[in-house]
Amino acid sequence: MTQSSPNSRVKSLHHLFSRQALARQKFKLKETIKYLNDPDVVFLGGGLPMSNYFPWKKIIGYSPSAPFREGIDNQPTDDSEATIAELVKYQTQGGCNTDIPLSTSLQYGSAQGQAALISFLKEHTELIHNIPNNDWDITLTTGNTQAWDATLRTFCDPGDSVLVEEYTFAASIEAVKPLEVNCFPVSIDDHGIVPEKLDELLNNWDASKKKPKLLYTIPTGQNPTGSTLSAERREAIYKIACKHDFIIVEDEPYYFLQMGNYQPKPERTEYSESPVEDRTHEKLLQSLVPSFIHFDTEGRVIRLDSLSKVLAPGVRIGWIVAQKKVIEKYVYLNEVSIQSPSGFSQSMVHSLLTRWGQTGYLEWLIELGHQYTIKRDFTMDVLTEVLPKSVASVVAPTAGMFFSIVLDGSKHPDFKTKFESDPLKVEEALFEASVKEGLLLVPGSWFQSPNFKARDDTFFFRGTYAAVPLDKLKIGLTRFGDAVKKFYDLYK
Repeated sequence: MTQSSPNSRVKSLHHLFSRQALARQKFKLKETIKYLNDPDVVFLGGGLPMSNYFPWKKIIGYSPSAPFREGIDNQPTDDSEATIAELVKYQTQGGCNTDIPLSTSLQYGSAQGQAALISFLKEHTELIHNIPNNDWDITLTTGNTQAWDATLRTFCDPGDSVLVEEYTFAASIEAVKPLEVNCFPVSIDDHGIVPEKLDELLNNWDASKKKPKLLYTIPTGQNPTGSTLSAERREAIYKIACKHDFIIVEDEPYYFLQMGNYQPKPERTEYSESPVEDRTHEKLLQSLVPSFIHFDTEGRVIRLDSLSKVLAPGVRIGWIVAQKKVIEKYVYLNEVSIQSPSGFSQSMVHSLLTRWGQTGYLEWLIELGHQYTIKRDFTMDVLTEVLPKSVASVVAPTAGMFFSIVLDGSKHPDFKTKFESDPLKVEEALFEASVKEGLLLVPGSWFQSPNFKARDDTFFFRGTYAAVPLDKLKIGLTRFGDAVKKFYDLYK
Protein backbone atom coordinates (compact mmCIF):
# COMPACT_ATOMS: atom_id res chain seq x y z
CA MET A 1 0.00 0.00 0.00
CA THR A 2 1.15 3.53 -0.72
CA GLN A 3 2.69 5.02 2.39
CA SER A 4 1.52 8.38 3.65
CA SER A 5 4.02 11.23 3.67
CA PRO A 6 5.33 12.47 7.04
CA ASN A 7 3.14 15.57 6.70
CA SER A 8 0.01 13.60 5.83
CA ARG A 9 -2.45 13.51 8.71
CA VAL A 10 -6.01 12.25 8.22
CA LYS A 11 -8.59 14.56 9.77
CA SER A 12 -11.51 13.30 11.83
CA LEU A 13 -14.82 13.83 10.05
CA HIS A 14 -16.83 12.97 13.16
CA HIS A 15 -18.28 16.50 13.38
CA LEU A 16 -19.70 16.15 9.84
CA PHE A 17 -21.60 12.90 10.44
CA SER A 18 -25.40 13.04 10.47
CA ARG A 19 -27.32 12.33 13.67
CA GLN A 20 -28.42 8.97 12.31
CA ALA A 21 -24.83 8.01 11.44
CA LEU A 22 -23.67 8.94 14.92
CA ALA A 23 -26.50 6.89 16.43
CA ARG A 24 -25.89 3.87 14.20
CA GLN A 25 -23.74 1.12 15.71
CA LYS A 26 -22.58 -2.24 14.47
CA PHE A 27 -25.50 -4.65 14.18
CA LYS A 28 -24.90 -7.29 16.87
CA LEU A 29 -26.44 -10.14 14.90
CA LYS A 30 -23.91 -9.51 12.13
CA GLU A 31 -21.08 -9.85 14.61
CA THR A 32 -21.97 -13.52 15.08
CA ILE A 33 -21.14 -14.33 11.42
CA LYS A 34 -17.49 -14.78 12.39
CA TYR A 35 -18.49 -18.02 14.15
CA LEU A 36 -20.30 -19.44 11.11
CA ASN A 37 -17.38 -21.51 9.82
CA ASP A 38 -15.86 -22.34 13.19
CA PRO A 39 -15.84 -26.19 13.36
CA ASP A 40 -16.14 -26.06 17.14
CA VAL A 41 -19.36 -24.01 17.13
CA VAL A 42 -22.82 -25.31 16.20
CA PHE A 43 -24.23 -22.16 14.64
CA LEU A 44 -27.93 -21.77 15.46
CA GLY A 45 -27.89 -18.00 15.90
CA GLY A 46 -28.93 -16.66 12.48
CA GLY A 47 -31.61 -17.20 9.88
CA LEU A 48 -29.21 -18.77 7.40
CA PRO A 49 -30.68 -21.51 5.22
CA MET A 50 -28.46 -24.53 4.53
CA SER A 51 -26.52 -24.09 1.30
CA ASN A 52 -27.70 -27.62 0.34
CA TYR A 53 -31.05 -25.99 -0.39
CA PHE A 54 -29.62 -23.48 -2.90
CA PRO A 55 -30.76 -24.79 -6.32
CA TRP A 56 -27.67 -23.64 -8.24
CA LYS A 57 -24.89 -26.22 -8.39
CA LYS A 58 -22.74 -24.73 -11.17
CA ILE A 59 -22.62 -21.54 -13.25
CA ILE A 60 -20.35 -21.21 -16.28
CA GLY A 61 -19.40 -17.85 -17.77
CA TYR A 62 -17.70 -17.35 -21.17
CA SER A 63 -15.91 -14.03 -21.71
CA PRO A 64 -13.31 -12.71 -24.17
CA SER A 65 -9.67 -13.00 -23.18
CA ALA A 66 -7.02 -10.31 -22.90
CA PRO A 67 -5.55 -8.43 -24.72
CA PHE A 68 -8.83 -7.79 -26.65
CA ARG A 69 -7.04 -6.44 -29.74
CA GLU A 70 -9.81 -7.86 -31.94
CA GLY A 71 -12.32 -5.69 -30.09
CA ILE A 72 -14.14 -5.93 -26.77
CA ASP A 73 -17.31 -7.14 -28.49
CA ASN A 74 -15.49 -9.99 -30.26
CA GLN A 75 -17.17 -13.11 -28.91
CA PRO A 76 -15.05 -16.24 -28.34
CA THR A 77 -15.72 -18.88 -30.97
CA ASP A 78 -14.34 -21.79 -28.96
CA ASP A 79 -13.07 -22.60 -25.50
CA SER A 80 -9.43 -21.90 -26.43
CA GLU A 81 -10.27 -18.23 -27.13
CA ALA A 82 -12.44 -17.67 -24.07
CA THR A 83 -11.95 -16.78 -20.44
CA ILE A 84 -14.06 -19.47 -18.79
CA ALA A 85 -15.28 -19.20 -15.23
CA GLU A 86 -16.86 -22.34 -13.82
CA LEU A 87 -18.40 -21.51 -10.49
CA VAL A 88 -19.45 -24.37 -8.27
CA LYS A 89 -21.49 -24.54 -5.10
CA TYR A 90 -18.67 -25.96 -3.00
CA GLN A 91 -14.97 -25.39 -3.45
CA THR A 92 -13.15 -28.52 -4.61
CA GLN A 93 -9.53 -29.40 -5.06
CA GLY A 94 -9.99 -29.38 -8.84
CA GLY A 95 -11.57 -25.92 -8.96
CA CYS A 96 -9.95 -22.51 -9.05
CA ASN A 97 -9.05 -21.93 -5.42
CA THR A 98 -9.47 -18.17 -5.77
CA ASP A 99 -13.16 -18.40 -6.78
CA ILE A 100 -15.90 -17.47 -4.34
CA PRO A 101 -18.03 -20.65 -4.10
CA LEU A 102 -21.78 -20.22 -4.50
CA SER A 103 -22.37 -21.69 -1.05
CA THR A 104 -20.56 -18.62 0.29
CA SER A 105 -21.68 -15.84 -2.08
CA LEU A 106 -25.38 -16.82 -1.99
CA GLN A 107 -25.42 -16.89 1.81
CA TYR A 108 -25.80 -13.95 4.16
CA GLY A 109 -22.38 -12.58 4.96
CA SER A 110 -20.30 -9.47 5.35
CA ALA A 111 -22.07 -6.19 4.63
CA GLN A 112 -18.75 -4.88 3.38
CA GLY A 113 -18.74 -7.46 0.58
CA GLN A 114 -16.89 -10.67 -0.22
CA ALA A 115 -13.31 -10.37 1.03
CA ALA A 116 -11.78 -11.80 -2.15
CA LEU A 117 -13.49 -9.23 -4.40
CA ILE A 118 -12.63 -6.40 -1.99
CA SER A 119 -9.00 -7.50 -2.10
CA PHE A 120 -8.90 -7.26 -5.91
CA LEU A 121 -10.56 -3.83 -5.92
CA LYS A 122 -8.20 -2.50 -3.23
CA GLU A 123 -5.23 -3.65 -5.29
CA HIS A 124 -6.78 -1.94 -8.33
CA THR A 125 -7.29 1.27 -6.32
CA GLU A 126 -3.66 1.26 -5.17
CA LEU A 127 -2.46 0.70 -8.73
CA ILE A 128 -4.48 3.56 -10.22
CA HIS A 129 -4.75 6.31 -7.62
CA ASN A 130 -1.61 6.45 -5.44
CA ILE A 131 -3.52 7.71 -2.37
CA PRO A 132 -1.20 9.83 -0.18
CA ASN A 133 -2.43 8.38 3.11
CA ASN A 134 -2.72 4.79 4.27
CA ASP A 135 -5.82 5.20 6.43
CA TRP A 136 -8.37 4.18 3.80
CA ASP A 137 -10.60 1.22 3.01
CA ILE A 138 -13.43 0.26 0.66
CA THR A 139 -16.92 -1.17 0.94
CA LEU A 140 -19.06 -2.57 -1.83
CA THR A 141 -22.27 -0.86 -2.96
CA THR A 142 -25.02 -1.65 -5.43
CA GLY A 143 -23.80 1.15 -7.69
CA ASN A 144 -23.10 4.84 -7.40
CA THR A 145 -26.73 5.95 -7.11
CA GLN A 146 -27.14 3.86 -3.96
CA ALA A 147 -23.71 4.99 -2.77
CA TRP A 148 -24.75 8.66 -3.07
CA ASP A 149 -27.97 7.99 -1.18
CA ALA A 150 -25.93 6.26 1.56
CA THR A 151 -23.57 9.24 1.65
CA LEU A 152 -26.44 11.68 2.16
CA ARG A 153 -27.79 9.57 5.02
CA THR A 154 -24.36 9.28 6.58
CA PHE A 155 -23.59 13.01 6.58
CA CYS A 156 -26.75 15.09 6.20
CA ASP A 157 -29.56 16.07 8.54
CA PRO A 158 -32.61 18.11 7.47
CA GLY A 159 -31.53 21.72 6.94
CA ASP A 160 -27.92 20.84 6.07
CA SER A 161 -26.31 22.12 2.86
CA VAL A 162 -24.53 20.43 -0.04
CA LEU A 163 -22.80 21.91 -3.06
CA VAL A 164 -23.63 20.57 -6.52
CA GLU A 165 -22.64 21.54 -10.04
CA GLU A 166 -25.07 23.93 -11.79
CA TYR A 167 -26.08 21.03 -14.01
CA THR A 168 -25.72 17.52 -12.62
CA PHE A 169 -27.05 13.95 -12.71
CA ALA A 170 -30.81 14.32 -12.22
CA ALA A 171 -31.17 11.23 -9.99
CA SER A 172 -28.61 12.67 -7.57
CA ILE A 173 -30.76 15.76 -7.09
CA GLU A 174 -33.88 13.64 -6.66
CA ALA A 175 -32.11 11.71 -3.90
CA VAL A 176 -31.50 14.96 -2.00
CA LYS A 177 -35.02 16.41 -2.15
CA PRO A 178 -36.90 14.08 0.26
CA LEU A 179 -34.16 14.50 2.88
CA GLU A 180 -34.86 18.24 3.16
CA VAL A 181 -31.23 19.02 2.41
CA ASN A 182 -30.44 22.32 0.68
CA CYS A 183 -28.57 22.28 -2.64
CA PHE A 184 -26.40 25.23 -3.65
CA PRO A 185 -25.13 25.46 -7.24
CA VAL A 186 -21.42 25.78 -8.03
CA SER A 187 -20.36 27.63 -11.19
CA ILE A 188 -19.07 25.47 -14.03
CA ASP A 189 -17.67 26.18 -17.49
CA ASP A 190 -16.63 23.96 -20.40
CA HIS A 191 -13.97 22.39 -18.15
CA GLY A 192 -16.03 21.76 -15.02
CA ILE A 193 -16.10 23.53 -11.64
CA VAL A 194 -14.36 26.91 -11.58
CA PRO A 195 -12.25 26.85 -8.37
CA GLU A 196 -12.09 30.64 -7.99
CA LYS A 197 -15.87 30.94 -8.09
CA LEU A 198 -16.25 28.09 -5.60
CA ASP A 199 -13.89 29.83 -3.18
CA GLU A 200 -15.69 33.14 -3.69
CA LEU A 201 -19.06 31.49 -2.95
CA LEU A 202 -17.77 30.08 0.34
CA ASN A 203 -15.88 33.20 1.39
CA ASN A 204 -19.13 35.16 1.05
CA TRP A 205 -21.42 32.50 2.50
CA ASP A 206 -24.73 33.68 3.94
CA ALA A 207 -24.27 33.25 7.70
CA SER A 208 -27.98 32.49 8.12
CA LYS A 209 -27.48 29.18 6.28
CA LYS A 210 -25.41 26.20 7.36
CA LYS A 211 -22.10 25.94 5.54
CA PRO A 212 -21.99 22.91 3.21
CA LYS A 213 -20.84 19.54 4.45
CA LEU A 214 -20.42 17.99 0.99
CA LEU A 215 -19.43 18.94 -2.54
CA TYR A 216 -20.97 16.44 -4.97
CA THR A 217 -19.14 16.39 -8.30
CA ILE A 218 -18.87 14.21 -11.39
CA PRO A 219 -15.34 15.28 -12.30
CA THR A 220 -14.66 13.09 -15.35
CA GLY A 221 -16.97 13.06 -18.39
CA GLN A 222 -19.49 15.03 -16.35
CA ASN A 223 -23.15 14.05 -16.70
CA PRO A 224 -24.78 15.93 -18.44
CA THR A 225 -22.20 18.41 -19.85
CA GLY A 226 -19.35 16.02 -20.74
CA SER A 227 -16.72 18.26 -19.09
CA THR A 228 -13.63 16.97 -17.28
CA LEU A 229 -11.74 18.70 -14.48
CA SER A 230 -8.01 19.10 -15.02
CA ALA A 231 -5.50 17.97 -12.41
CA GLU A 232 -4.81 21.63 -11.58
CA ARG A 233 -8.48 22.35 -10.90
CA ARG A 234 -8.87 19.20 -8.81
CA GLU A 235 -5.92 20.12 -6.63
CA ALA A 236 -7.22 23.69 -6.24
CA ILE A 237 -10.70 22.44 -5.29
CA TYR A 238 -9.18 20.03 -2.78
CA LYS A 239 -7.33 22.92 -1.10
CA ILE A 240 -10.61 24.85 -0.92
CA ALA A 241 -12.24 21.82 0.75
CA CYS A 242 -9.49 21.80 3.38
CA LYS A 243 -9.84 25.56 3.90
CA HIS A 244 -13.64 25.48 4.31
CA ASP A 245 -13.86 22.04 5.97
CA PHE A 246 -16.15 20.10 3.64
CA ILE A 247 -16.01 16.66 2.03
CA ILE A 248 -15.54 16.09 -1.70
CA VAL A 249 -17.74 13.31 -3.06
CA GLU A 250 -16.32 12.32 -6.45
CA ASP A 251 -18.83 10.29 -8.44
CA GLU A 252 -16.64 8.54 -11.00
CA PRO A 253 -18.39 5.95 -13.20
CA TYR A 254 -16.74 7.37 -16.35
CA TYR A 255 -13.18 7.66 -15.04
CA PHE A 256 -11.71 5.07 -17.41
CA LEU A 257 -13.51 6.48 -20.45
CA GLN A 258 -10.83 9.16 -20.83
CA MET A 259 -9.83 9.73 -24.43
CA GLY A 260 -7.74 12.85 -24.88
CA ASN A 261 -8.51 15.92 -26.96
CA TYR A 262 -10.58 15.71 -30.13
CA GLN A 263 -8.84 16.61 -33.36
CA PRO A 264 -10.87 17.19 -36.55
CA LYS A 265 -10.53 14.65 -39.34
CA PRO A 266 -7.89 16.30 -41.53
CA GLU A 267 -5.44 16.76 -38.65
CA ARG A 268 -5.74 13.46 -36.87
CA THR A 269 -4.47 9.98 -37.38
CA GLU A 270 -7.42 7.68 -36.74
CA TYR A 271 -6.97 6.30 -33.24
CA SER A 272 -8.48 3.04 -34.44
CA GLU A 273 -5.46 2.65 -36.73
CA SER A 274 -2.82 3.40 -34.11
CA PRO A 275 -0.30 0.60 -33.50
CA VAL A 276 -1.16 -1.88 -30.76
CA GLU A 277 2.13 -1.16 -28.99
CA ASP A 278 1.08 2.49 -28.58
CA ARG A 279 -1.75 1.46 -26.27
CA THR A 280 0.26 0.31 -23.26
CA HIS A 281 -0.47 0.07 -19.54
CA GLU A 282 2.10 2.78 -18.84
CA LYS A 283 0.48 5.16 -21.33
CA LEU A 284 -2.96 4.50 -19.87
CA LEU A 285 -1.82 5.23 -16.31
CA GLN A 286 0.08 8.35 -17.41
CA SER A 287 -2.88 9.64 -19.43
CA LEU A 288 -5.48 9.45 -16.64
CA VAL A 289 -6.31 12.74 -14.93
CA PRO A 290 -5.44 12.26 -11.25
CA SER A 291 -8.49 11.60 -9.08
CA PHE A 292 -9.41 13.68 -6.04
CA ILE A 293 -8.26 10.84 -3.75
CA HIS A 294 -4.81 11.18 -5.33
CA PHE A 295 -4.57 14.55 -3.53
CA ASP A 296 -6.30 13.41 -0.32
CA THR A 297 -3.79 13.92 2.49
CA GLU A 298 -6.53 14.74 5.03
CA GLY A 299 -8.98 11.91 4.29
CA ARG A 300 -11.80 14.27 3.23
CA VAL A 301 -12.54 12.67 -0.17
CA ILE A 302 -15.18 10.00 -0.70
CA ARG A 303 -14.81 8.27 -4.04
CA LEU A 304 -17.79 6.49 -5.59
CA ASP A 305 -16.56 3.88 -8.07
CA SER A 306 -18.62 1.61 -10.28
CA LEU A 307 -18.51 -1.25 -12.78
CA SER A 308 -21.67 -0.01 -14.51
CA LYS A 309 -19.92 1.75 -17.39
CA VAL A 310 -16.89 -0.53 -17.73
CA LEU A 311 -18.51 -3.98 -17.37
CA ALA A 312 -22.32 -3.76 -17.25
CA PRO A 313 -24.95 -1.73 -15.34
CA GLY A 314 -26.89 -4.83 -14.37
CA VAL A 315 -24.11 -6.33 -12.25
CA ARG A 316 -25.02 -3.63 -9.68
CA ILE A 317 -21.59 -3.55 -8.09
CA GLY A 318 -19.77 -0.42 -7.09
CA TRP A 319 -17.52 0.52 -4.21
CA ILE A 320 -16.74 3.47 -1.98
CA VAL A 321 -13.17 4.53 -1.17
CA ALA A 322 -12.85 6.66 1.98
CA GLN A 323 -11.02 6.87 5.28
CA LYS A 324 -11.57 3.83 7.51
CA LYS A 325 -13.81 5.51 10.09
CA VAL A 326 -16.11 6.65 7.30
CA ILE A 327 -16.20 3.20 5.69
CA GLU A 328 -17.19 1.79 9.08
CA LYS A 329 -20.32 3.98 9.06
CA TYR A 330 -21.22 2.87 5.53
CA VAL A 331 -20.89 -0.79 6.57
CA TYR A 332 -23.21 -0.20 9.55
CA LEU A 333 -25.76 1.28 7.15
CA ASN A 334 -25.36 -1.63 4.70
CA GLU A 335 -26.09 -4.08 7.53
CA VAL A 336 -29.62 -2.71 7.92
CA SER A 337 -30.32 -1.73 4.29
CA ILE A 338 -28.81 -3.40 1.20
CA GLN A 339 -26.94 -6.14 3.15
CA SER A 340 -24.54 -6.38 0.18
CA PRO A 341 -24.61 -6.57 -3.63
CA SER A 342 -25.94 -9.73 -5.27
CA GLY A 343 -23.96 -12.86 -4.48
CA PHE A 344 -24.28 -14.01 -8.09
CA SER A 345 -22.71 -10.76 -9.25
CA GLN A 346 -19.91 -10.88 -6.70
CA SER A 347 -18.96 -14.43 -7.67
CA MET A 348 -19.14 -13.79 -11.42
CA VAL A 349 -17.32 -10.45 -11.37
CA HIS A 350 -14.63 -11.73 -9.05
CA SER A 351 -14.06 -14.86 -11.15
CA LEU A 352 -13.70 -12.77 -14.33
CA LEU A 353 -11.43 -10.10 -12.86
CA THR A 354 -9.12 -12.59 -11.15
CA ARG A 355 -8.79 -14.60 -14.34
CA TRP A 356 -7.94 -11.46 -16.28
CA GLY A 357 -5.77 -10.25 -13.41
CA GLN A 358 -4.85 -6.60 -12.89
CA THR A 359 -2.95 -6.52 -16.19
CA GLY A 360 -5.81 -8.12 -18.13
CA TYR A 361 -8.32 -5.71 -16.58
CA LEU A 362 -6.11 -2.80 -17.66
CA GLU A 363 -6.10 -4.28 -21.18
CA TRP A 364 -9.91 -4.29 -21.09
CA LEU A 365 -9.98 -0.65 -19.96
CA ILE A 366 -7.50 0.34 -22.68
CA GLU A 367 -9.63 -1.22 -25.41
CA LEU A 368 -12.82 0.21 -23.92
CA GLY A 369 -11.28 3.68 -24.03
CA HIS A 370 -10.21 3.00 -27.61
CA GLN A 371 -13.78 2.16 -28.64
CA TYR A 372 -15.23 5.23 -26.94
CA THR A 373 -12.61 7.44 -28.61
CA ILE A 374 -13.73 6.17 -32.02
CA LYS A 375 -17.36 6.94 -31.15
CA ARG A 376 -16.53 10.39 -29.73
CA ASP A 377 -14.50 11.31 -32.82
CA PHE A 378 -17.23 10.04 -35.14
CA THR A 379 -19.88 12.03 -33.25
CA MET A 380 -17.88 15.25 -33.40
CA ASP A 381 -17.18 14.72 -37.13
CA VAL A 382 -20.89 14.32 -37.88
CA LEU A 383 -21.99 17.23 -35.67
CA THR A 384 -19.45 19.49 -37.40
CA GLU A 385 -21.19 18.68 -40.68
CA VAL A 386 -24.86 18.79 -39.64
CA LEU A 387 -25.14 21.54 -37.01
CA PRO A 388 -25.77 25.08 -38.23
CA LYS A 389 -22.92 27.08 -36.68
CA SER A 390 -24.97 30.27 -36.64
CA VAL A 391 -27.17 28.95 -33.81
CA ALA A 392 -25.46 25.85 -32.36
CA SER A 393 -22.10 24.84 -30.93
CA VAL A 394 -20.65 21.76 -29.28
CA VAL A 395 -17.61 21.26 -27.04
CA ALA A 396 -15.91 17.94 -27.69
CA PRO A 397 -15.69 15.91 -24.46
CA THR A 398 -12.37 14.42 -23.42
CA ALA A 399 -13.98 11.63 -21.38
CA GLY A 400 -17.22 9.84 -20.69
CA MET A 401 -20.34 9.05 -22.72
CA PHE A 402 -21.99 12.43 -23.13
CA PHE A 403 -21.78 15.57 -25.25
CA SER A 404 -23.80 18.76 -25.01
CA ILE A 405 -25.10 20.90 -27.88
CA VAL A 406 -25.53 24.55 -26.89
CA LEU A 407 -28.14 26.61 -28.77
CA ASP A 408 -28.81 30.32 -28.90
CA GLY A 409 -32.52 30.80 -28.27
CA SER A 410 -32.39 34.51 -29.03
CA LYS A 411 -31.70 33.72 -32.69
CA HIS A 412 -35.04 32.01 -33.16
CA PRO A 413 -37.10 34.20 -35.51
CA ASP A 414 -40.01 34.27 -33.03
CA PHE A 415 -37.96 34.63 -29.85
CA LYS A 416 -39.15 38.14 -28.95
CA THR A 417 -42.80 37.49 -29.76
CA LYS A 418 -43.22 33.89 -28.52
CA PHE A 419 -40.44 32.93 -26.15
CA GLU A 420 -38.76 35.92 -24.46
CA SER A 421 -41.15 35.86 -21.48
CA ASP A 422 -40.32 32.18 -20.87
CA PRO A 423 -37.08 31.17 -22.65
CA LEU A 424 -37.36 27.52 -21.57
CA LYS A 425 -40.25 27.23 -24.00
CA VAL A 426 -37.70 27.46 -26.82
CA GLU A 427 -35.96 24.36 -25.42
CA GLU A 428 -39.28 22.57 -24.99
CA ALA A 429 -40.39 23.41 -28.52
CA LEU A 430 -37.11 22.17 -30.04
CA PHE A 431 -37.31 18.99 -27.96
CA GLU A 432 -40.75 18.25 -29.41
CA ALA A 433 -39.58 19.13 -32.92
CA SER A 434 -36.57 16.79 -32.71
CA VAL A 435 -38.71 13.90 -31.44
CA LYS A 436 -40.96 14.41 -34.46
CA GLU A 437 -37.84 14.11 -36.63
CA GLY A 438 -37.13 10.75 -34.97
CA LEU A 439 -34.35 11.65 -32.55
CA LEU A 440 -34.38 12.09 -28.79
CA LEU A 441 -31.80 14.18 -26.93
CA VAL A 442 -32.46 15.26 -23.35
CA PRO A 443 -33.07 18.96 -22.56
CA GLY A 444 -30.38 20.45 -20.33
CA SER A 445 -32.95 22.02 -17.99
CA TRP A 446 -33.84 18.53 -16.80
CA PHE A 447 -30.42 18.45 -15.10
CA GLN A 448 -30.56 21.93 -13.59
CA SER A 449 -29.69 22.04 -9.91
CA PRO A 450 -32.04 23.69 -7.41
CA ASN A 451 -31.52 27.43 -6.82
CA PHE A 452 -29.67 27.83 -10.11
CA LYS A 453 -30.92 30.36 -12.66
CA ALA A 454 -29.69 29.70 -16.19
CA ARG A 455 -29.12 32.38 -18.80
CA ASP A 456 -32.31 33.49 -20.50
CA ASP A 457 -31.15 33.16 -24.09
CA THR A 458 -29.13 29.92 -24.26
CA PHE A 459 -29.92 26.29 -23.52
CA PHE A 460 -28.43 22.89 -24.32
CA PHE A 461 -29.29 19.28 -25.07
CA ARG A 462 -27.43 16.27 -23.72
CA GLY A 463 -26.64 13.39 -26.04
CA THR A 464 -24.69 10.15 -25.78
CA TYR A 465 -22.61 8.25 -28.31
CA ALA A 466 -22.63 5.14 -26.11
CA ALA A 467 -26.07 3.71 -26.79
CA VAL A 468 -26.08 2.81 -30.51
CA PRO A 469 -23.69 1.66 -33.28
CA LEU A 470 -22.08 4.19 -35.62
CA ASP A 471 -24.56 3.87 -38.48
CA LYS A 472 -27.51 4.57 -36.21
CA LEU A 473 -25.58 7.33 -34.46
CA LYS A 474 -25.11 9.16 -37.76
CA ILE A 475 -28.81 8.87 -38.58
CA GLY A 476 -29.80 10.29 -35.20
CA LEU A 477 -27.32 13.19 -35.27
CA THR A 478 -28.32 14.09 -38.82
CA ARG A 479 -31.97 14.12 -37.80
CA PHE A 480 -31.19 16.51 -34.96
CA GLY A 481 -29.29 18.79 -37.32
CA ASP A 482 -32.32 18.82 -39.63
CA ALA A 483 -34.65 19.54 -36.71
CA VAL A 484 -32.52 22.52 -35.64
CA LYS A 485 -32.43 23.95 -39.17
CA LYS A 486 -36.18 23.63 -39.56
CA PHE A 487 -36.86 25.01 -36.09
CA TYR A 488 -34.76 28.11 -36.73
CA ASP A 489 -36.13 28.43 -40.25
CA LEU A 490 -32.66 28.17 -41.80
CA TYR A 491 -33.74 26.39 -44.99
CA LYS A 492 -34.87 29.67 -46.60
